Amino acid sequence: MEILVKAAQLVLALVILVTIHEFGHYIFARIFGVKVTRFFLFFNPWFSILRYDPMKGTLEFIAPGERKDGTWPKPLKTWQVSRPRQPRPDGKPTWRDTVYGLGWLPLGGYCAIAGMVDETQDSSKLAAEPQSWELRSKPAWQRLCVMAAGVVLNFILAICIYIGIAFHWGDDVVAYQDMSEGMNFCPELKEAGFRDGDILHSLNGRPLEAADYSAGWDMLQPGARVGVLRNGSEVEVVVPDEVIRSLVAKGKDAMPMTARIPVVIAKTVAGGNALKAGLQPLDRILTVDGDTTGFVEIFRESLAAHKGETVPLGIVRGDSTFTLPVEVSDGGTIGIQMLSPVDIFKRTKIEYNFFEAIPRGWEIGTGQLTNYVSSLGLVFTKEGAQSLGGFATLGDLFPTRWNWEAFWQITAFLSIILAFMNIIPIPALDGGYILFLLVEIVTRRKPSDRFLEIANTIGFFFLLALLFYANGNDLYRIFLK
Repeated sequence: MEILVKAAQLVLALVILVTIHEFGHYIFARIFGVKVTRFFLFFNPWFSILRYDPMKGTLEFIAPGERKDGTWPKPLKTWQVSRPRQPRPDGKPTWRDTVYGLGWLPLGGYCAIAGMVDETQDSSKLAAEPQSWELRSKPAWQRLCVMAAGVVLNFILAICIYIGIAFHWGDDVVAYQDMSEGMNFCPELKEAGFRDGDILHSLNGRPLEAADYSAGWDMLQPGARVGVLRNGSEVEVVVPDEVIRSLVAKGKDAMPMTARIPVVIAKTVAGGNALKAGLQPLDRILTVDGDTTGFVEIFRESLAAHKGETVPLGIVRGDSTFTLPVEVSDGGTIGIQMLSPVDIFKRTKIEYNFFEAIPRGWEIGTGQLTNYVSSLGLVFTKEGAQSLGGFATLGDLFPTRWNWEAFWQITAFLSIILAFMNIIPIPALDGGYILFLLVEIVTRRKPSDRFLEIANTIGFFFLLALLFYANGNDLYRIFLK
């Protein structure tokens, strides 16, 4: 069930992101009078789940693709949803010249633009004289706008989502300075100079702000100067270059630091060992069998080490400190629910009206983009390549229970990733087309259609290999590692 919830969130996010991206290409092509022959959500090799042809007025279900001889096999089901139309007498394209469809392969989508060499047509189909409604007949700056529009709309979508999140939910956070018990750090950060119990205080000379989304990532950047409070004194730790690479090599198992959460009882389970021993809500557990275990992770490990035993627990209740013997079950539990961090530490609630949410959304979106770009160089390291993931990795980003705030946060971040990845100058991606257009604008020489076809073919197979590699990493981690 949890897998289905994650999968549903991933598919919904892809539907939103792909539709907005391809709509960017579509709307700018239409603005410049370019004919768009097909607009598809998801790819449709061999057949389409749905296909709507406004000119014919038909909606087809399980519609096979075009044969090599140019004929179309009969779909499983056809509905006549509107009357047939004729092209405009003046030849200008309209929205009815586009066939709209839903493919079955959720690896993306496409917008087939007339007069463009892409994955939907090769150079041989462009042998005739350019028509006024084809992309190739338009000025280079218009073609540049059409190709960049998908990336731009994805980034605008991310900003709009972050604005909506700020307006609707605001920020409800525990500031690093208010985590009064400090943090526990991974071995890599301890080698850099951090100590368990350090309270994070400042970054690069600037006090940490409660609403700073990117602070946790910024602290890991090479050369970052992190100010911490240690035993009442401020100490500055400079993060070395190799820390981020070591953490990336660990993949999703990496946990740079965690808050030290006190073991405070929220409630005792009816009939449980804790209730029988006399433990009460708001009791804080400090020790297990004489060993200090004042924080959640260590406390759980200590109980697991005493399964089936009766051990003395050190308790703080109000101003009193005492010991109670408690039986630990064979499963390593005593029958308590613990307070969450937001109920223990001071929370900072920040609300925004609509006009305040706009700069907040822009701040979050640009900050996420900056962080992502700064980390992209890690992909070209051995550790980064090993951490690449496919659809399983993307699905794992989503929570196991449907949460709209989390869904929109992740969707906005994926929109930023999609925008940036598409702008990389690799043939077959938007960035590849943009690169060739910029060369054309500078040199005033247009690359041949045959050259573009070869470049796109090379880029397509490179992206296909990358797709197999990333999803292969997922399979390796799931079944072997």
